[in-house]
Amino acid sequence: MNMIQRILATAMTGALMFVPSLSSAAISPGTSLVGSIDQDLTSANATVGEPFTISNVHSPDNHITGATIYGHVSKVQRAGQGTPGAIELEIDRVHTRAGNDYQVQGYISDAKVITKSNLTKEAVAGLAGAVLGSILMRKNGTGALLGAAGGYLYAKNNRQNVTIPQGSAITTKVSVARRQAQH
Repeated sequence: MNMIQRILATAMTGALMFVPSLSSAAISPGTSLVGSIDQDLTSANATVGEPFTISNVHSPDNHITGATIYGHVSKVQRAGQGTPGAIELEIDRVHTRAGNDYQVQGYISDAKVITKSNLTKEAVAGLAGAVLGSILMRKNGTGALLGAAGGYLYAKNNRQNVTIPQGSAITTKVSVARRQAQH
């Protein structure tokens, strides 16, 4: 090897030390990760502590790809009269494609959440209220009108549960991250 070749080889080796390896990109506080949730979650039947996974996880800059997030349901509010359904999720662990495990604390910053419409329930309750009102107040149409209004308002205040469907895109934000020793 001549002198120029040795200088180039040394320079290239030194330069490669500063290029981050995609497979060993670190997860740190503030890291955003995006993936697809592996199961349906709904406020109608989810339980606090219930585990979930998010697959095909990647960072927006793609320094992290093919990871899996493990988390749990942290809060559930069932829908009811005057109470909307709600579900909160927290992330606990990230396993990268390179085999690194991170204990993390984080939250969901964006998710596709579906809430059913109350329209059918409101129409049926209004009709049922009208029938009941006309039976109870046989004098004129006032009973039907009052019954319809009461039924509609009752149903209008009855809230629906929320669902995060399987396969939905989920964006998470890492608050705390600690890499675990490999076994």
